[in-house]
Amino acid sequence: MVIIIVVVTVAAIIVVDLALRLIMNKVRAAKTRKEREAALDTGLRLNLTVSEAKSLKRVEVPEPKARILAVDDESVILDSFRKILVLAGYSVDTVESGPEALGLVRTGNYDFVFTDLKMPEMDGLEVTRAVKHLRPDIDVMIITGYATVETAVNAMKCGAMDYVEKPFTEDELVNFANASLIRRQDRIERQITPKVNLITPSHGPSPSKHEFNVPLGVFVSEDHTWVNIELNGALRIGLDDFASKLIGPIDDVALPRPKTVVKKGDPLFTIRQGEREITLPSPVSGTVSSVNSELHDNAELIERNPYEHGWMCCVEATNLHDDLRPLRIGAEALSWYREEIDKFMAIAEVESAPEAVVHTETGPPKPRAAVMSDKVFQTFSKTFLHAPDVRH
Repeated sequence: MVIIIVVVTVAAIIVVDLALRLIMNKVRAAKTRKEREAALDTGLRLNLTVSEAKSLKRVEVPEPKARILAVDDESVILDSFRKILVLAGYSVDTVESGPEALGLVRTGNYDFVFTDLKMPEMDGLEVTRAVKHLRPDIDVMIITGYATVETAVNAMKCGAMDYVEKPFTEDELVNFANASLIRRQDRIERQITPKVNLITPSHGPSPSKHEFNVPLGVFVSEDHTWVNIELNGALRIGLDDFASKLIGPIDDVALPRPKTVVKKGDPLFTIRQGEREITLPSPVSGTVSSVNSELHDNAELIERNPYEHGWMCCVEATNLHDDLRPLRIGAEALSWYREEIDKFMAIAEVESAPEAVVHTETGPPKPRAAVMSDKVFQTFSKTFLHAPDVRH
């Protein structure tokens, strides 16, 4: 009876906790929406008068996803932009002419400019060229009607990122803006040159996805597995920080069975990400003595710290001297990592958006590693991991 009471009590606590979490999430969402509606209402009644942009209307929201400047000679289109994108979490400025937009671009801090193609005085092509000349860091998006898609494509050749057709629904515009933001963040991340850190007792690992860690005293194979010699002589093996951070969150692993005999180059362990699977070869020959079974329930340990808690298995080596000879360690590993980084950045540039990034319809943009497309994933697996078995 006591056990039943305890079980019921625990179950009740869990149910109450879940209910409270759901309620709090709904309260926070409602509060955020009210704040955005209030900002939108203020912005709709706000008609700023400045010499550069007399038609400017501005709506600011707390912690915006991005700042957007929209230019269109149709006020009804601009009204739709403000209402839809502000409620979606964006800060939005709108003006009714190209010259006004360029005046704001010179002094404002925008992530995107949305410009209509057909406008008097200055059309969308001219706006696109001018924005990319003044502020190449700003992404230009074209607003076009069904009859001008070909012209919109020509505008993209002038530097525009993409185009959206009008009339558009609320969901279509929000999804378009979110997908464009993912692509922008992806491009910015690729422009950041990663660093390589040698982990020492005084310099621990960096969690940044723009910094790769190489522990002092650890051997690294050309397949991006690592080998560490334990005090008892066994070899601890895992996936290195370079591969872990670029692949992104790993859902599960398939580890070898203890006492399994492997030769160097034989399949050793498999990592899974959704429907994707990569089988990594063994960097050494020997017999598997133990495996890290904790990874079955906590695969995120690989991403969190691959060299300490994210190890895969231990192997009793049979040809240690010869197997370690081609592996890299210390300064040699650091130099090789830099070469691998340059190679990856070159490949990522060729395989870049739109097909290099998988967009999500809802939720915030995900990190690049978590949304690597099948095409880039396949290229990365074969080029850097030399994985013979890449399945989707």
